[in-house]
Amino acid sequence: MNKAELIAAMTEKTDIAKKDCEKALNAFIDVVTEELQKGDKVSLVGFGTFDVRERAERKGRNPKTMEELIIPASKAPGFKAGKALKDSINK
Repeated sequence: MNKAELIAAMTEKTDIAKKDCEKALNAFIDVVTEELQKGDKVSLVGFGTFDVRERAERKGRNPKTMEELIIPASKAPGFKAGKALKDSINK
């Protein structure tokens, strides 16, 4: 499912105009992004938690030349599914 399909599905479930569903989804994405940029978590009870994960500096290898290189430390967004979401998938 891509973003357009998600907006269409939200429109069907809520009887809200497609334009308004798109605004709501974009606002959700913006808020989650802003909170993660600040280093905060976003927890949606039952659904899951969005957070920032630290990746340590590590050794890697260029697959073409097999030369070793250092991959710098970085931050990456993460998501951990909540119990209700896990349970609904594992029925």
